[in-house]
Amino acid sequence: MTLNLPEKIETQRLLLQRLRYEDAEEIFYTYASKTEPTRYVSWPTHQTIRDTRAFLKSAILGWQAGIDYSYSIRERNSQRYVGGLGVLNDEGKIQLGYILGPLHWGKGLATEACIKMTEVLKTVPAIYRIGSFVDAENTASSRVLLKAGFEEEARLEKWFKFVNQGNQPKDCILYKLPESFFRRR
Repeated sequence: MTLNLPEKIETQRLLLQRLRYEDAEEIFYTYASKTEPTRYVSWPTHQTIRDTRAFLKSAILGWQAGIDYSYSIRERNSQRYVGGLGVLNDEGKIQLGYILGPLHWGKGLATEACIKMTEVLKTVPAIYRIGSFVDAENTASSRVLLKAGFEEEARLEKWFKFVNQGNQPKDCILYKLPESFFRRR
C-alpha cells in the first residue's frame, strides 16, 4: 500500500523534502559519516560517499514501492541541510525515525520536524499506528518523541542490536502516538 505523502513539507523553520540523489554529499558530511550522530541508528556509519549514494538509491526505490518515505531536513530560510527524517510504512503501521547533524542538536529541530510529520500522517486514513523506538540510553531522542506527543509503550530488554555499538543487544524504549491522536482525524 503506497501512501500519498507530499514531497515537500514546510514548518516555521524547516523544509522537509523527498530525498534526491543530489543530497548525497550533504548527507554524508552532515551526519552519515560521523560516529556520534550514527551511534543510535540501525544502519552502519558511512565510510565513503558511495555508501551514501547506495542508501539514496534504496530510499528512492523505497518511496516508489510505498515502504520508505525519506526526507531531507533543511533550514527553511538558508536551505542548509541539517538532517533527515524517515517514515517506514508496513501496510499502515508507521515507524518514524530521524537524525540531525551534531551542529544542529538542542535547537528543537527534530521535535519540530516530528510534530509536523505526525500532523501530515494523521491525515492519511490508511495509517492506524505511528511509533518509534530508541536505545534506552538515548535520552535526547526520548525527549524529542515525548515533546512530539508520543507516549512510552514498553521498555524492552536486549531488544535491538545497533550496528554502530558493536552489535550487542541493547535495551530499548518503544514509543507510540496515543489512540486519541487518531480519534482527532
